[in-house]
Amino acid sequence: MRHNAPENDGSPEQLDAVTLGRFLAALPAGVTVVHHAGNGAAPLRWVEPSELGDPTPYLLDGEFVLTAGLPFLAGGHAGDHPGTGGSGRSGGLRSGPAAGPDDGGTHRGGSPAPGAAAGGAAEDGGTAAQADAYVRRLVAAGVAALGFGLQPYFDAVPEALVEACRNHGLTLVEVPANVPFAALGLEFSKLLESGNAQVFRQLAETNRHLMRAVLSTRPEHELLAALTERVPVWAVLVGADGRARARAAAQAGPGTNPRAAVEHSLLQPLVARLLAGSGPRIETGSVDTPDPTLLFGHPLRSTRDATLGALVLGAGKPLTPAQNNVVSAVVGLLELLVRQRTSGSLAPSQLATALLLHPDSLAGGSSRRLNGLKDLLAQSVGGTRSAPVRVVLGLRSGTPAAAPAATEGAVRDLLHWRRIFDTKLVELTDDGFATVTRLKVDGPLLAEVEQLGWRLVVGAPTELPGLAAAYQRATALRPRVLATASTVREEDLTWSVAGLLGADAGALLAARLLAPVLEQEPARRDAQLLVLRSWLAANGSWDASAKDLGLHRNSVRRQITALAELLDLDLAQAAARAELWFALQFVDSAGQ
Repeated sequence: MRHNAPENDGSPEQLDAVTLGRFLAALPAGVTVVHHAGNGAAPLRWVEPSELGDPTPYLLDGEFVLTAGLPFLAGGHAGDHPGTGGSGRSGGLRSGPAAGPDDGGTHRGGSPAPGAAAGGAAEDGGTAAQADAYVRRLVAAGVAALGFGLQPYFDAVPEALVEACRNHGLTLVEVPANVPFAALGLEFSKLLESGNAQVFRQLAETNRHLMRAVLSTRPEHELLAALTERVPVWAVLVGADGRARARAAAQAGPGTNPRAAVEHSLLQPLVARLLAGSGPRIETGSVDTPDPTLLFGHPLRSTRDATLGALVLGAGKPLTPAQNNVVSAVVGLLELLVRQRTSGSLAPSQLATALLLHPDSLAGGSSRRLNGLKDLLAQSVGGTRSAPVRVVLGLRSGTPAAAPAATEGAVRDLLHWRRIFDTKLVELTDDGFATVTRLKVDGPLLAEVEQLGWRLVVGAPTELPGLAAAYQRATALRPRVLATASTVREEDLTWSVAGLLGADAGALLAARLLAPVLEQEPARRDAQLLVLRSWLAANGSWDASAKDLGLHRNSVRRQITALAELLDLDLAQAAARAELWFALQFVDSAGQ
């Protein structure tokens, strides 16, 4: 059992149950609130008449208990009055003979039952303690409020009971003799029925709002915005790479500040569990920064149970069943969106058809046609018309350490790489794959691919007209990736022969081409390398190199001739001199 529900936090009305405040506002005239405990937002489960001295074993939390005061009669005990139906209000009786002890005091009106103190509570020494114990038990059982009916036992609510309700924080209501308890139960039933109808209406309106969001130009962002309007949460949509794709802040209620999403780094443990797991599930957690927040994580799954992303929600308190229904609807729609983006869509086929039938569209097409193609590209990679894209090539590096089931066939390969790079533009090649993606391909995404035994060529950002040139540049870097078994990022390269060759391949070139020189004893080796580097830098000028080295030009000539014989190269040829120059750039990498 729990204590009374907390006071309303001022948030906008949500999909929820009948509250105590709504019930009190709907009661007939004459019903008076003697003491309000400030729990008007507490959900009300049922209205229950009972004349037991301790009704709590038969109650659920959130009930409104009604009594005509039989437990508070002088010398009265629960065991003396076995009837649990309460007063005659249950049957709607307003008058009649006084109730006798053997009918449990079920009739209200007429003369007091035997043993009752007419006109008020029995003033014996146990009344205050008895009332305090009674109220304390009700509060511990989570009772929302107590209704005290006047007549036939009491003409006014006992002061001891009023004081006990104030001390323990229990809402106390006085019900006049002309209002039967059955009327209160009937009013609650009407509210419950109308509340259910309201919930269904709100759910229907919410579903229409969600459908409009799905059909918008930015469906994921609009869905999150619609969710946070209907449910008091903030929301973060995460892609398969663990990066946030869209966010929406919790809406602020009257007099309150919106609850802000926590730092993305604090969500990483929950996101990692979501992306690593399988099957339908909800991952939960909590953080205390900036405010105590409950976290709810929902994976977005493909039809083959691959995790395509996740939705993470933060709330200050658990959600109601109706609110969870809205969340489930949003999760389902997000899954449809991400499945469409990674599994199938009309955009790629439209883009391919346009370029096949009009190959000059990129170079000489009208701005209208070019913008149309940009829109199709954006739809295919899940971006916007102005967002840049990248060409990424994937090359196998030996045998994959842990090849997933998604690489067992061509179709599964395509779906696997579509999911990884969040795009529909993937081509399988003889030695791997090529894709066009809007992702930066860094951090967790790169680690995931490399753990599977793949290495990448990651192109620089470009737009639709530059895709062909971007693919050519990426293709030029494939030999370097194959030679070094390391991922290459175009943006990190120096576009020169030495830069494109790379340290590993350059060291190999230096070790082989300059081997006769490098194998000599250090003093002679370093002297010959110094002369060769100076002569090549001077473009074969004897006088310039002699001046640079502080030697006679004939000394330089003799040493260069000796080097040519040692290396078995014709240094009169420009190609030979160029290869030596590139090799000299990597002498240190060759271990010398």
